[in-house]
Amino acid sequence: MNSQEYIEVSVKISPYSDEAAEIVTAEISELPFESFTEEDPFLKCYIQKDLYNPQDLKVVLSGLEGMDFSIEHSAKLIPPVNWNALWESEFTPIIVDGKCTIKASFHKNLKRTRYNITIDPKMAFGTGHHQTTYMMCRALLNNEDAVKDKVVLDMGCGTAVLAILAAKMKASKVYGIDIDAVAANSAWDNARLNRVGKIVETCYGDASLLQMNTYDVILANINRNILLQDIPTYARSLRRNGLLFISGFYTEDMPMLTACAENAGLEYISEDSMDNWCCIKFCKR
Repeated sequence: MNSQEYIEVSVKISPYSDEAAEIVTAEISELPFESFTEEDPFLKCYIQKDLYNPQDLKVVLSGLEGMDFSIEHSAKLIPPVNWNALWESEFTPIIVDGKCTIKASFHKNLKRTRYNITIDPKMAFGTGHHQTTYMMCRALLNNEDAVKDKVVLDMGCGTAVLAILAAKMKASKVYGIDIDAVAANSAWDNARLNRVGKIVETCYGDASLLQMNTYDVILANINRNILLQDIPTYARSLRRNGLLFISGFYTEDMPMLTACAENAGLEYISEDSMDNWCCIKFCKR
């Protein structure tokens, strides 16, 4: 049972928008916060009590001065939560296109699909429930030949759902990178839990780590602003005829992301969408 005490920081954004929430999340992610939820007009941020430093948060938030929105924040201690029990009450198995099952270790007697992934909880990182993770899984499943025997990068890997799926699809090597140390550790644990620990290597850091290697496939399910910033780096790190899959943004953001990718030398191939979320496939010729 995990009874770690957490601090909940409520950031009020005025006027509230999804874009403003993304910007604030990106800034606060520099600190060891474990998860974020958006509850208009608030962004709720959670961090272990022992890791919370009010002054560090104040410094980070001061960097947002001059934006076209204002913020104010408050913090409170929330009672210890049994995250495992919460996870069990909220996490139902997901099946992607009848080919891939994403479940927790406590789910028993499920009908097996071609690929079966077991994810255990930390606090709250991608489990496949979100439309963007689902679409990225679907993108991998629809590009099996591009993955088999290839080097894959899962950028912003979270719990490593995508990295694990790529490994199970016979990628020769999979790298997972996340700017959150808890997520990177969770990714590593889940890779071992799924018996692909020898194929999946996880790192704590940002896109600057990409210079260590080149890749046949890059998966980036992050957010619009980080993608716009890092797509040129992804393009430089892709091998010839390599594929880039991006998600984590709305369909109305697709034109600017496509333009950014094309300016970086990537060719638009196709797109997918679910509930106004979007996933785009590019190729480096």
